[in-house]
Amino acid sequence: MKTVRLNNDVVMPMVGYGTYQIPITTTRDNVLQALRTGYRLIDTAQYYGNESGVGAALTESGLARDQVFVTTKVQTSGYAETKRGLDESLNRFNHDYFDLVLIHWPTGNDLETYRALEDAYQDGKVRAIGLSNFNAAQVQTIIDNSTVVPMVDQIETHLRWQQKRMHAFLASRGIIHESYAPLGEGQPGFMDAPELVKIAAKYHRTPAQVVLRFLNQEGVVVIPKTLNPEHMAQNLDLFSFVLDSADLHVLEGLDRKQALDGWPESMHEDQY
Repeated sequence: MKTVRLNNDVVMPMVGYGTYQIPITTTRDNVLQALRTGYRLIDTAQYYGNESGVGAALTESGLARDQVFVTTKVQTSGYAETKRGLDESLNRFNHDYFDLVLIHWPTGNDLETYRALEDAYQDGKVRAIGLSNFNAAQVQTIIDNSTVVPMVDQIETHLRWQQKRMHAFLASRGIIHESYAPLGEGQPGFMDAPELVKIAAKYHRTPAQVVLRFLNQEGVVVIPKTLNPEHMAQNLDLFSFVLDSADLHVLEGLDRKQALDGWPESMHEDQY
């Protein structure tokens, strides 16, 4: 497993398992399968409603708590609501701390929300804090008005929207770029680009593996989701091949700055 070092020296795996839209009733089993496959980064959120399933899987896995990096995201606004909500998340998770907590969406009261995360960080309830769906201007506002620089910004990133502009901005601030929806959330045609299919055949890999490896080689953390055990293993098997510079260039050429339906307009590059 390749890792990145956050700006507070916490180490984070570069490939994780996403749990968005996994039913509450099956989260435990799917996350347990992911842990047994070798995943050591699990991503959940208050909004997903499955923090308890993630915690139960971690307990049943028998892995030491410090061997698994768990992220959640707060779906709250303001200091008091966020402080209370995070304590409730920890109670559902049934472990002493989260490794990373993000503000899930900008709400307009983000400075107070972030202040609650800063206090949780100082209290040892979380090992790192950050943001999700924040554009450059919004991230900079947090930096300018806080004492802890965010460690991560988790944003929609995939072949059709590679987020080159945000990546450069985040790198300049020492913030890790994490991708959600790296495989396009299964939308038709996403893995069918002839250039991608050709490169996958060259390396004897699946198009999904090529996309995930491409993002990793660009310095982006990825959290693909699948309920298929075979795909789960394939998505983790990214480090036995390296895309050459010519293929990286071809894949960069597939960027359309095209978001999936329904994601925040504030993240579009003409908004910052």
